Amino acid sequence: MTANPTGFEPVFCTIVPPHVLDTLARNQDPALAAPARRTLERDSIERTRRRLTTVIGAPAVAAPEEATAGKPHRTIHDAERRTELPGRKVRGEGDKPGKDATVNRAYAGLGATFELFQKSYERNSIDGGGLPLNATVHYGEDYGNAFWNGEQMVFGDGDKEIFLDFTIAVDVIGHELTHGVVQYTANLTYFGQPGALNESMADVFGSMIKQYTLGQTAREADWLIGAGLLAPRVTGKALRSMKEPGTAYDDDVLGKDPQPADMDHYVRTGRDNGGVHINSGIPNRAFYLVAEALGGHSWERAGQIWYAVLTGGELAQDASFEDFAKLTVAAARQKYGEGDELKAVTDAWSAVKVPATDG
Repeated sequence: MTANPTGFEPVFCTIVPPHVLDTLARNQDPALAAPARRTLERDSIERTRRRLTTVIGAPAVAAPEEATAGKPHRTIHDAERRTELPGRKVRGEGDKPGKDATVNRAYAGLGATFELFQKSYERNSIDGGGLPLNATVHYGEDYGNAFWNGEQMVFGDGDKEIFLDFTIAVDVIGHELTHGVVQYTANLTYFGQPGALNESMADVFGSMIKQYTLGQTAREADWLIGAGLLAPRVTGKALRSMKEPGTAYDDDVLGKDPQPADMDHYVRTGRDNGGVHINSGIPNRAFYLVAEALGGHSWERAGQIWYAVLTGGELAQDASFEDFAKLTVAAARQKYGEGDELKAVTDAWSAVKVPATDG
């Protein structure tokens, strides 16, 4: 990928993995196949647009003059089932809730994400410099995905057969916005293990944002990504499980959740950018194990270690799972010494069979 003038290489990141949409697109039922095909076509167009922006550079976006430091500046647009972005403005920062629940959920989700990063990590928005948070809802015709395109959030309404409204799950909003945080920090390459780390970081912080909004401890949380998105006909709980990768769904239409829980079951594939949505189950489970072992709120100790690695400047763009694991061990030792935190981190990586020490 050609580097852009800012030094960042923003990627097109979706919450629903391509392999899921591929399966639906091959279904003999047009009610399932047609929306999936349209979604795949739309994703392909947006992915190409993202690559072009990478080459020519995205327009700079500065915080508006009326923005207050340390406070979000949110704008929600309605695409009205079309695909032109951003669409018609329907709610700005400080505006009262309207009648459209999708708009209200998007607005609240952007705020929850901003708040967690601000209060827990002293990060002022996605870029650390007060970047406005823009989102578009009601995107496309039965569009079955949500994405961060390097500049804004976009939510589809789902086909109502497999997927429901993508603003329902606040962790989906947090997941996609965290791709923006990764973009502005470690900028992990979106392929293979660094791509799976990119996806895992989005799941980790998306899950913490969900737990933060619900006031849950690590042990109270369900650790599901996208719970509530699957329509009633689907046999499944969510898109992914951080606690038990590979168990989120087992459906006659979608098939079985392919995520591995450890390196013994690492999936080698050329699809999905080398399995970025699949193998992310391994670092996902490692984080869950750390948070579970430490107890309390996941963003307080486990999250601090992961955030320190993401933003510390030592995580290479092409980092492997082992590279990342070793940095988390170093961060745990530096922040907390030789205590419970260090043991929790080393035990977690051992459980998922990723080497985390040089010994």
